[in-house]
Amino acid sequence: MNESSNEKQANAAQRYQVSQADLPAHCPMDGMALWNSHPKVYLPIEEQGGEAKCPYCGAIYELKKA
Repeated sequence: MNESSNEKQANAAQRYQVSQADLPAHCPMDGMALWNSHPKVYLPIEEQGGEAKCPYCGAIYELKKA
């Protein structure tokens, strides 16, 4: 199975910034290749003060300031 040229590699970064438009936040994010990733998990980014850590891959998701 090949990745589409416009898909990002899943679980490739340790930190991601998300906007209000991306909520509810989840890992992996939309646009990431899913074939080599963990199951989608929703992250309680707003409830945790604007930052949440994925329990599977450890990536930190940070809510961009408006």
